[in-house]
Amino acid sequence: MDKRKVIAAYRRGMINVQECAQILGIDMSQITRLINDPYLAVEPQLRRGKQSVNG
Repeated sequence: MDKRKVIAAYRRGMINVQECAQILGIDMSQITRLINDPYLAVEPQLRRGKQSVNG
C-alpha cells in the first residue's frame, strides 16, 4: 500500500498512529518521522508541478 495513502488515512482520523505504523510495518520512532515528512504531507494528485512516474 502507498505510504501516502496510509498517512492520509491517519490524518483524516480513519486509523490511529499505532495502526498506521503497523500497516506500514515500521516502529513508532519511524512513524513520527514519516508523519512529519513534508513530501508526504500532500496527496500525490494534489501536488502542483509534479508528474507521476507511471504516466
